[in-house]
Amino acid sequence: MSATILILNGPNLNLLGRREPALYGRETLEDIAAACRARGETLGFAIDFRQSNLEGELVEWIQATHTDVRGIILNAAAYTHTSVAIPDALRAVGLPVIEVHLSNVFAREPFRHHSYVSPVAAGVIAGLGGQGYVLALDAMARLVETEAARTSDPQT
Repeated sequence: MSATILILNGPNLNLLGRREPALYGRETLEDIAAACRARGETLGFAIDFRQSNLEGELVEWIQATHTDVRGIILNAAAYTHTSVAIPDALRAVGLPVIEVHLSNVFAREPFRHHSYVSPVAAGVIAGLGGQGYVLALDAMARLVETEAARTSDPQT
């Protein structure tokens, strides 16, 4: 069984492609999922790609990670700026996390400049649209590889 990367998407991302296309583009969440699955295959990872408008459901998915999940890529959307439950769940499972945003949150309203997720993330990718997810997969592959090497090294 191949290792899995869990990719979670928060509220309103199910509307991509038709929601504010001038800001978010015409790419749909299904388009992004397909690109992630294709990249995951080349990297040797299974991709578990999900979206929910419900904060509690995202928390439950994070808590339910199992031994074959090696990392989490998260676009918490609006919950990035409001949820303390999501980063608490991320800390609890102890997996590497990469935070992704389609738009450049720092070029937007001031309330979007603060992230509750960033302190638990290994890195943040923002402003590159759907390509940010593919870049996050490349970065996650490196994190997973580094962790595997560290834990298999008998001198650590």
